[in-house]
Amino acid sequence: MADSLPTVVAQARVVRKYDGVMQQLADRVNLGQGVGNNWREISLAQLTAVNITENTEEDSPQQLSDSVFTVTPSVISVHTVITDRTARNISKNVFAKTGQLGQQAIETQKDKDGLALLDGATTQLGSAGSSLTSGVIAAGAYRVRGNTTEPWSGKVAFVLHSFQMKDLYDELVAGVGTYASVEGLTAEVFKNAFNLPIANAQGFTDDNITIDSADDAKGGVFASGANGAVVLVQARAPWVKIVRNEALGGGASEMFHRDEYAYGERSAGNWIFEVISDATAPTS
Repeated sequence: MADSLPTVVAQARVVRKYDGVMQQLADRVNLGQGVGNNWREISLAQLTAVNITENTEEDSPQQLSDSVFTVTPSVISVHTVITDRTARNISKNVFAKTGQLGQQAIETQKDKDGLALLDGATTQLGSAGSSLTSGVIAAGAYRVRGNTTEPWSGKVAFVLHSFQMKDLYDELVAGVGTYASVEGLTAEVFKNAFNLPIANAQGFTDDNITIDSADDAKGGVFASGANGAVVLVQARAPWVKIVRNEALGGGASEMFHRDEYAYGERSAGNWIFEVISDATAPTS
């Protein structure tokens, strides 16, 4: 009676993707309707105060100087087609999972676009093929805060791949097994993975960072949050459009998952530092 046994899909799941962190670390702003295609921010240059005496005659007024920072959102899309026959015959628990695939793809691409800002930073810290050390992160954090062009006084974040974070873990727990007692931060990291600030910069793991053919990865240190380096301009909110196509396969529904946004770098060259290091898969 083996041929009489039905084939049943007991459960369905969506292959996991990394959620990403760049949206939550960005300065999120909206481009409203009826205001054009571009989001613009004006920066006013600082003025300089001078010492004068009672005999000083001031005849050299300073000029007010402005510059514009422009971000132009664009559309991304995920297009899928499900024929009526497939929708009718597919296992219902599988069909129920298909709806989230489009938005998951949108969110992944949105995170990767944010990571591209780190990859394109003006200044690169660290070295390809070399293990990452905490000093590289600290250098980036201090350069964000202390640069002479435009210093930053807000939050600083660093975003790295898990394999880069493992180097920071190794650096801190190097004494485990060597010293008689390991307490405090070392014990915490040994138990819970590396999740500590470095030079008052908070660390975040993002495994949407690409590891290249040479086993290197590029993360970054940057001014984060409101008014920080990474600006995420949201135009139209994510939307789904379903279009019927009666000419295809006896009838089908075409689904378009879309979003409209763009990232921009505020105070370019001053508040983002790329961090490159070896990201070979750990073995010990």
